[in-house]
Amino acid sequence: MALLIDPPTWPAHGTSWSHLVSDSSLDELHDFAERLGLGRRAFDLDHYDVPAGRHADCVAAGAQDVSGRELIVRLRASGLRVPARERGAAKAAALLSRWDSLVRGLPGAREVGEDLVARWHEPHRAYHGPAHLVHVLDSLAVLEGRSPGVPSPAEPAPSGTSLHAQLALWFHDAVHEGVAGDDEEASAALAVDRLSPLLPRPTASLPGDRALAPGGTHLTHDDVAEVARLVRLTATHDPAPDDEAGALVCDADLAILGSAPDRYARYVRQVRAEYAHVPDEQFVAGRAAVLEQLLALPSLFRTSLGRDRWQERAEQNLRTELAGLTARGHAPGGGSRQ
Repeated sequence: MALLIDPPTWPAHGTSWSHLVSDSSLDELHDFAERLGLGRRAFDLDHYDVPAGRHADCVAAGAQDVSGRELIVRLRASGLRVPARERGAAKAAALLSRWDSLVRGLPGAREVGEDLVARWHEPHRAYHGPAHLVHVLDSLAVLEGRSPGVPSPAEPAPSGTSLHAQLALWFHDAVHEGVAGDDEEASAALAVDRLSPLLPRPTASLPGDRALAPGGTHLTHDDVAEVARLVRLTATHDPAPDDEAGALVCDADLAILGSAPDRYARYVRQVRAEYAHVPDEQFVAGRAAVLEQLLALPSLFRTSLGRDRWQERAEQNLRTELAGLTARGHAPGGGSRQ
């Protein structure tokens, strides 16, 4: 593990700035920044912005002074790099706009969105962070025949299966401690806890009660229960044959497996970075067990479009990774969710 910092050559706010990164662990990066008194506001998805006046302090504390080029090369190799094309959509403001378009007109929903966005930006997340949320939401849009990104205000508010699936993806990794099964259950409980107060009150005509905006998003107790069910389903990715919403959610969550080999390799490095604290032998065994479980499913993808777009490449990616792990030696068995 190493902390890296490049020269302060980026001008802004009356000074020049360096980038402080880790080549293996976000936890290591945040611990180092905290010791130096660098606030979390200085963290930008994969690096800390460090003013020129603090550059020497970082080097004195153990950060390696490297060129900007070397810093980028090593950050990319670590899997922690968030590419420029993904940065804008993963920002908190962009995600909140996306949330607002989903729950438009629903009183109290903005506070829920702010809490969710904060959770998705928790510092220990390398793969299960805001870029993953953007990817699963965009993958769902593709499966549903919609354009990825923030919907146009002219589009009607989603309802039914689409609303359930989108809300489930917002909540599906909202709790991420790296414990298989427990995380999904806790995320489902969080969905019930946060969405239930948004249900319309039976006495909505009383003074002071909040009214639902016409044409906006409406929720019922059944909607909340369905969202929680779909969140729990992401623990197994094994929906019933007639479970349309479950198929959409699971396919969107697994779409990363069918990505191009270089993107899949970055995903693998990001997962390893989230479990940097796990010894290599234990991680290899746990990761191999996850791959074997996925390959044992009747089909990785349950929608016809998901199978057509991602199945063949996903199987190739999984088998290639598993072969590499087998070459390193592993014993089948349980492990951390990866």
